[in-house]
Parts: sequence; C-alpha cells; structure tokens
Amino acid sequence: MAGSNPYKTYLNIFILLMFLTFVTVAVAQFDFGALNVPIALLVASIKAGVVALHFMHLKYEDSMTWVFALYPIFLMFLLIGFSATDIFTRVTN
Repeated sequence: MAGSNPYKTYLNIFILLMFLTFVTVAVAQFDFGALNVPIALLVASIKAGVVALHFMHLKYEDSMTWVFALYPIFLMFLLIGFSATDIFTRVTN
C-alpha cells in the first residue's frame, strides 16, 4: 500500500460495502424460491471477504497466514457438506 492514498482506498471500500448492502436489501425484496439463502450467503461472503482482505490486512500477508485464515473455512465447508450428506440421505418412515 506504499504510495497509495489510504483515504481513497477506504472510501472505495466504503462505497463497495454500501453497494453490496443495497444489493442485499434489494435481493431481499424478491422471492427467488430455493435460491434466497444461497444468494444472501454469496453477498455476505463477498462483504466478509472485502473486510478480511482490507481491514484485517490479509491482502498483504504471507502464504502461511493465508493457510491459517483459510483452514477454518475449509473445515466449515467439510462440516456443512457432511451434515448435508447425512440429512439428505436419511430414510424416513
């Protein structure tokens, strides 16, 4: 970030986060059926990624820090995947 204007960077991040917030509100006004939750999670994940990259300074970290940042996300996907597999393969009487 050397040589760049931090105020301009933070203003751009603010504008992006506000735009994504408006997208979240706009998407909530429509019924997409089964896609409501995935769309909301996608927008929330993008916002969380922007915050993690810029305000937690992950954008400028080394690869080992990225491993420690991404490993819990990988474990979460495993947990959700195995739980979904269990729920959708159960036989009901």
